[in-house]
Amino acid sequence: MDKAKTSTESRQFLSFLLDKELFAFEVLKVREVLEVTRITKVPKTPAFMVGVINLRGGVVPVVDLRLKFDLPATEATVDTSIIIVEASQEGETFVIGALVDAVKAVIRLDGGEIEEAPKVGMRLSGEFIAGIGKKGGTFVILLDSDRVFSRKEMDAVAEASAQSDAQEA
Repeated sequence: MDKAKTSTESRQFLSFLLDKELFAFEVLKVREVLEVTRITKVPKTPAFMVGVINLRGGVVPVVDLRLKFDLPATEATVDTSIIIVEASQEGETFVIGALVDAVKAVIRLDGGEIEEAPKVGMRLSGEFIAGIGKKGGTFVILLDSDRVFSRKEMDAVAEASAQSDAQEA
């Protein structure tokens, strides 16, 4: 049987909106939530990579999840936020910002409230989805931060950022 359906363990998720749909990252992977701040564009990066921000002296790449998931672009509003999450690739953990329409709430889901993502009919690629949460008659698409943000993409951002810094020097 599927572990998600049989587990009685309760887990917490930070829910957020993208194109009027509810998504969530596991709270254990979320470092903090920020208001949208100045984002510096990095040349030669994918369109969904909106740039980098300065987070307490460190450079953090920011991905527009709307663009990453092939959703239509939209203007930032007062609710637009950056969720700072951890992702692990090949044994290394890195920090990335996820630009979202609005952060909603921390929700608790029991194992029985989490199902596997359907294999067909999903607007998003199943590779990013850890499961589907069911809370109060509402579905929540649970994202796997380790799979949403690939190592190849992060390496491309680091390389482009380094080239940009070298050109400025």
